[in-house]
Amino acid sequence: MTSDRAILHVDMDAFYASVEQHDEPALAGKPVLVGGPSARGVVAAASYEARRFGIRSAMPMREALERCPHAVCVRPRMPRYQEVSRRIFAIFHEVTPLVQGLSLDEAFLDVTASPEPAARIASSVKRRIRETTGLTASVGVASSKLVAKIASDFEKPDGLTVVSADRLQEFLDPLSVRRLPGLGRKAGERVEALGLKTLGELRRAPDAILWPLFGRHSQRVRERASGIDGRPVVTDRDEKSVSAEDTFDRDIGDARTLEAELTRLADRACVRIRAKSLVAGCVAVKIRRHDFATFTRRRTIAPPTQNRRTISSVAAELLARWLVEHPGAKLRLLGVALTDLNPATQLGLFHDVRPGPGLDTAVDAICERFGRRALRRANQL
Repeated sequence: MTSDRAILHVDMDAFYASVEQHDEPALAGKPVLVGGPSARGVVAAASYEARRFGIRSAMPMREALERCPHAVCVRPRMPRYQEVSRRIFAIFHEVTPLVQGLSLDEAFLDVTASPEPAARIASSVKRRIRETTGLTASVGVASSKLVAKIASDFEKPDGLTVVSADRLQEFLDPLSVRRLPGLGRKAGERVEALGLKTLGELRRAPDAILWPLFGRHSQRVRERASGIDGRPVVTDRDEKSVSAEDTFDRDIGDARTLEAELTRLADRACVRIRAKSLVAGCVAVKIRRHDFATFTRRRTIAPPTQNRRTISSVAAELLARWLVEHPGAKLRLLGVALTDLNPATQLGLFHDVRPGPGLDTAVDAICERFGRRALRRANQL
């Protein structure tokens, strides 16, 4: 790299699906869909064998199975994905302290200070991930986060694309405007309708064309199409929220059944914040009625906690009050969100004396080893 910065964008290839294929060799080479198998479920991840049928993440599972009837559906195993993610991020932090995680399977790494060439570092990261996890990653190397992200998607799967400063426009100009992160599908369609098909055409477009679409952001759009992006790799980005939600196969009106479902979702969210060593200061319940009307109820909790019993109790009370206000309501979706997250610290001597982290951690470990259904609450039986 000849510019002042060297940024890597590492993106695991079909992460959830790849983990499932690695852990179950019989799935290798088959179209695998990770997600709820119900008619209302959605695809959380699709293997590359499934993507050949036009299947993508967030597609309704029913549509995905219509496109590929012989696809294998696998329920998500978040604790397993989190465990693999921790091993991957450990590799990142051995390379540089400047790591910005975007999700379990994606991160920016700033390796500017390394005496080793960025391309060689990227190749080493890919090799170590494969040796440690058996999975493949695609890496983009550039002088900015924006271009590194575009580059990582350029030769997926198992790709490595290096964009040096002297060939920046040569790389970007022929690419479709749809490759520009953050543009969005609808905005991309409007840009193409104006005859701007490539990033090169977009960066050269005059204000007379861009202003009706982007207004005062026109120059910023033009800069992004040119690969101009001075954003730093931010290592201390706070986690804003952790949530878990499900859409039911059939609308549910029974209060006890709804409470059991809500407890299961609260437990799932608690597992996620404990895996990140966080505590929550607010619990929110998302409620979607059969007619798609959506409601949110929330409550702060003090002191902040990761205790599943405390969080489940608050969530259950929020739901119960809503049901009293809406008698006879049938629900198609429930969700639990934990917000006001902070790093877990030692609580005061008399704070939250109910069974807590020790029991919860033991339950997490058992379920991670033997599956989420190994231990269940009595109201979920």
